Amino acid sequence: MMISLGILSATLLLALLLSVRGARSAGGSAGGSAGGGAGGATSGTTSLEQWSVGNRGFGTILVFMLLAGEIYTTFTFLGGSGWAYGRGAPAFYIIAYGAVAYIMSYWLLPAIWQRATAWTVVSQSEYFTRAYSSPALGNLVAAVSIAALMPYLVLQLKGLGIIVSESSYGAISANAAIWIGTTATVIYVVLSGVKGSAMTAALKDAMVLVSVVGLGIVLPYKLHGGIGPMFARIAAERPDFLTLPSSGMSPSWFASTVVLTVLGFYMWPHTFGSVFTARDASVFRRNAALMPLYQLVLLFVFFIGFAALLSAPGLQGADVDLALLRVTRDTFGPWIVGLVGAAGLLTALVPGSLILMSIATTLARIVRPPREGQPADSATFARLLVPLLAGVALFFTFRGGSTIVTLLLMAYSMVTQLFPALLASLFPTARISAPGAIAGIVVGEAAVAATTLGGVSMTTLFPGWSHSVTDINAGFLALILNVVTMVLVSRLSSPKTAPVPA
Repeated sequence: MMISLGILSATLLLALLLSVRGARSAGGSAGGSAGGGAGGATSGTTSLEQWSVGNRGFGTILVFMLLAGEIYTTFTFLGGSGWAYGRGAPAFYIIAYGAVAYIMSYWLLPAIWQRATAWTVVSQSEYFTRAYSSPALGNLVAAVSIAALMPYLVLQLKGLGIIVSESSYGAISANAAIWIGTTATVIYVVLSGVKGSAMTAALKDAMVLVSVVGLGIVLPYKLHGGIGPMFARIAAERPDFLTLPSSGMSPSWFASTVVLTVLGFYMWPHTFGSVFTARDASVFRRNAALMPLYQLVLLFVFFIGFAALLSAPGLQGADVDLALLRVTRDTFGPWIVGLVGAAGLLTALVPGSLILMSIATTLARIVRPPREGQPADSATFARLLVPLLAGVALFFTFRGGSTIVTLLLMAYSMVTQLFPALLASLFPTARISAPGAIAGIVVGEAAVAATTLGGVSMTTLFPGWSHSVTDINAGFLALILNVVTMVLVSRLSSPKTAPVPA
């Protein structure tokens, strides 16, 4: 137990030390940068552009670390193995949507980067404001972003508590772990911003790669004699487990969910903001070739869940997310448990830091927009917001109850509603107006709320229809209503967007 606790403590300390190094590096870069404009900095002062997007100077490796850091979270670490344990074949949609999204990024991300860099924007909402010359649209996007990100942050904190509590053999309670982890995250976000997150993400990726791939190979061999024998046993004992059901999570659900998730993949504000950190567009094209390889890691996450299915049966409800940690504790000693727990700890800290930074940057740009001669005001304000936002997240983590779970189910569908307006902003000539984009997003979000909170489903809308229709993800309906509304309102108004950068 003490060995495992020591590894967790050492990993947290190392993350803080890396953030201090990032703070020194960021300070030196800021001090030597030219001042002026929205993103400049006066000598020795860190601007919001330096703090939140690293002065747009990240190369392929750092951008890779950031994108992987925020995509592979506690939800992937615990939820991926949990879905494999509890649902079987439907879990493979996680591998499918990531691979397709990375292919899409080859064309999508350079186009976003080109515009964002020319406009010197540092947040997703600011991008929409400039693209459509509409502060109202930017404020709406900011509201959607924050509403989607807060439950996502709460998910990271709850996952952090579970991981540390389980891997410390109960020596640290879940609540204590959440307090400690949140405090550490706030410290290194305030100190170093995105540079500290990138450096911690490098440590996280290395530890996740070693722990997950190691467990994904060793557990099937140790418990079942190999990966092939493991699947043979599953096929014999649970013959329907590795095939999609004919209803519910059927092929039509699988395909529609993959498409919707692909469209929303880069719409998360903290993921969108990471695009702004790159030094040139070629970074994304190289990453588009590299990132699909990262999806292979998820196969080993699933192997862990499948191994646990046969060795630790009986987990129900939320406990299925404990499959990875439980089978690790039952099979290995505290050294391995500590290393796996430390990797899981970082899957909460890295995306949590980026989420906090994204919300703080968004609010800072709205409350304190850039003014000539005062480039550092919004950076200071953003840093002051970080502990306040962390406090709000802690409140919902401890007091939110099931409401947060409901909001979390809405979050992905909410950010996906921003995709049609984003896609329209990439055309060389204005096709969609700001009122059209606003109306489309409002209608889409209202439909998401109706299907998630109101209990409206494809089955209730189309009773008696075949499962190939009623199993389609209800988010498709919201997206269709969004696009139709956006086009119709734009026809009644004059599209006016910002000039496309050369």
